[in-house]
Parts: sequence; C-alpha cells; structure tokens
Amino acid sequence: MKESLFQEFPDVPAEQWKDQIKQDLKGASYDEKLIFRSLDGIAVQPFYTSADVKDHMQLPPPLPWRICEKINVTSAGEGNTPAAKALQKGAESLWLHISSEDVEPDVLFEGFNLENLQVHLSFSFFSPDYVERLKSYFKNKNTEVYLQLDVLGNLAATGKWFFDQKRDFKVLKSVTETTPYFTSTVSVNGDLYQNAGASIPQQLAFSLAHVNEYLNLMCQKGEKQDQFQPQFILATGSNYFFEIAKIRALRLLYASLAKEYGLPKTCFILAQPSQRDKTLYDYNVNLLRSTTQCMSAVLGGADAVSNQPYDLLFHKDSSFGRRIARNQLLVMKHEAYFDKVANPADGAYYIEHLTHEFANKALEIFKQIEEEGGYLELLLKGELQKRIKESAQKEQQLFDEGKLVLIGTNKFENSQDLMTQELEFDPFAKTSSEDTLIEPLFPVRLSEKLEQERLKKEQGILTES
Repeated sequence: MKESLFQEFPDVPAEQWKDQIKQDLKGASYDEKLIFRSLDGIAVQPFYTSADVKDHMQLPPPLPWRICEKINVTSAGEGNTPAAKALQKGAESLWLHISSEDVEPDVLFEGFNLENLQVHLSFSFFSPDYVERLKSYFKNKNTEVYLQLDVLGNLAATGKWFFDQKRDFKVLKSVTETTPYFTSTVSVNGDLYQNAGASIPQQLAFSLAHVNEYLNLMCQKGEKQDQFQPQFILATGSNYFFEIAKIRALRLLYASLAKEYGLPKTCFILAQPSQRDKTLYDYNVNLLRSTTQCMSAVLGGADAVSNQPYDLLFHKDSSFGRRIARNQLLVMKHEAYFDKVANPADGAYYIEHLTHEFANKALEIFKQIEEEGGYLELLLKGELQKRIKESAQKEQQLFDEGKLVLIGTNKFENSQDLMTQELEFDPFAKTSSEDTLIEPLFPVRLSEKLEQERLKKEQGILTES
C-alpha cells in the first residue's frame, strides 16, 4: 500500500499562512508590503495555493515548438540563400516577408526539401493573383504553409486599407474559401498592440476582438466551418511570468470563442520578442532581454518562436545578427532542453492563477468592445488607439521616473557609450501620410526620448571637435 510522503503533516489553509505572515510583519500593512499591483490590473499575492486554481480549465499539451527564422525577401534569388542557410544551421521553420509580386516561388524555394517544412509567408501587398501562384506551387508538396493575410492588422499598422473595406474583406473571404492547400490563410497581428504599449489584458482582448471580426465574416450559419484556422502573432515583453501566462490565456480565450462558432478550439501561435524595451545604448543587453522573452514564449506554449537580432534597431540585416538570434534559440532547445517537457507551466499555482486572471480581465474588455460595436468600429473611431495610448503613457511615466528600469539606459548607463557613428538608418523613423483613414498604431520604444537627447549631445560634441 502506497502512503503519501507528507501524510503526517496536516493541511495548512491559506488563511492560516496569511495570519502567520501578518504576525511576522509586526504591524506593517500586509497589502502595502507584500501585494504587488501591476499596470495590467493584477494584484500579485505573496503566495498561492491549490485553492487559487481550483476548477480552472486545463490546457491541452502544446505541440513541440519550432525555431523560426524571419527573413525579408526583396528578390527570390537574394531570399533563397539566407533561407537555405538558416535551415542548414538549425532553423526548423521559415518566416519570409515578401516585398514584391516579382518574387517567384520556384526560384525562392529552389533546392529546398519542402516535405513537412513549415513556412510562414507575410507580404507588403495584398494580391489574390499571387496567392493563386503560391497555391499552384505548393499543390501536392505536403508543405505546412501559413499565409499571414491580415487586412485589419494592415489597417491598424498603416492607417489605410489595401484597396477599400469592402474589397479587402471580399478578397480575404474568397482567398480563404478557395485555398485548402494552405494550413492557414488568416493571421492576427497581436504584436501591434504590445509594441504600441497596450497592457496584457488589452493585448488579449484586442486580439480576440480582431479575430472575431474575421469569424463574423468567414463563419456564417450554414457555411462550412472547418476552413478557418487562424494564426496569432504575438510579441512577448519583459515580465517573465506574466508573458508565460499571456500566451496560455490566449489559448483559453480562443478556445472559448471558437466553440461558439463550431470551430476547432486550437490555434497556432507564433511569438517573437517585443521591440518596446529594446535600446540603442548598451545594446548588448538586448541579448538578455530577448533571451528571457523567448523563454516566456516557449514555456507559455507558443508553436513557433522567432528571435530578433540584438542590433535590429540600428544595423542593417546581417548574417551575424541572424546567427546570434538563431543560436539563442538553439541553446534553449539543445542545451537547456526546453523541448523535453510538454507543458512545463502546468501545476504552477502562480502561473495558473495569472493565466485565468488575464483571461477574465481580457474577456471583460472583449465584451465591452462588442457592446460598443466591435473591433473595427472602435478602430475607425480612434477609440482603440486612445486606450492603447493611455496604457503606453502610464508605462512611459514609470520609465521616465526610473521606476521601470532598462539597464544601461535609465540606470547604470555608460556615459562613454557613443552611438552616432553606429547608426545605419534612423531608428526613430515612423512612416505615415496625410491621407490615412485612421491614426496608425506605431511601435513606441520606452527609451526613444532619452536616446534622442543623448544623440543630440553626441552630435554637439562631435561638431565642436
């Protein structure tokens, strides 16, 4: 007969622990001393027990995660070489951003073993003719192809439709219905919200409302329901445990929404590090930031993780930067064994509780968005942008006051660190035009203002010398 190892010890309820802690505080306030209140509206307790996760819905184990490498493709020949090298050096999937319809698939993928290869394709254009060319090329090749077609994401990022609202949706619907050759055709660029400064519940709610617009379009009653398989693109920030919980919460939220439409409850999540906390000065610290952010993505259950070069902000694309980014993921998988446990966050009371806290808060925001007319209406009114801007300003204030720290930038900065000669392009450039339909959601880094001030001082010193 097996006996419990700790059966001789009585269960201690949470209230008893709390009473003991209050005694040890000797009159100091429990709430003020030990409860952390985040900008996301989460009150983090000093300890959690099984009671905090009682009756919580469990997530199914995710599929093994893949190392994904992103490459900007300006021409088929120039894209072929780095893509082939990435696969040779350990990447397990490709994320190719195609900038022109002149990029021929047969040239781009020449020499590749396409059997079971996972390929993510994003575009600077929106062309049903190009999708047809891709369909013809990948037909019968047994390649796992994800087309990242996101007309709402394009509207949010650029302030404009590709064509106009009616045509964009019509083309998207027709592409989705006629292309069963692809694993997925529709993506939700949730990274837009994180990089613009949205809180975690906002990121989740806006991503859910975003995909709901597509569900309303694609999955009307009486139509076949199994063609819609979305991909979520997320950016992971610097709050390690919160970001693990964020990805898990998204899976719960999407499963709940998909159930209402009679769809499979699974979705594909492609994660990458945030731009928001990356810096010009002491830029090697970006390696540490992106490492923990990729770890959050893996432990949260992302299906694929794409890392970014540490010098992405100011150096042109280089094989060295891509190699370092790739190697960070290779170390996680092959030396830290981050692929050996199917769902490592399961059973951690803190993460389980955070997951459901984020899901519940996001669901409240999502319901409010739907009551106010839905995602698109709020975006066109500028209301969604306003709410993200308010969240971003709160976080920016903490950074400006030194309460939110970026090492090497607003704490322990090296005054001898000079960057003027390192810049290969403008790291602060924002592209917009007067004819935008709405205010775009631009990525905003916390350190931009401080960096601009330092660069001005540098240039003044250089001019004097």
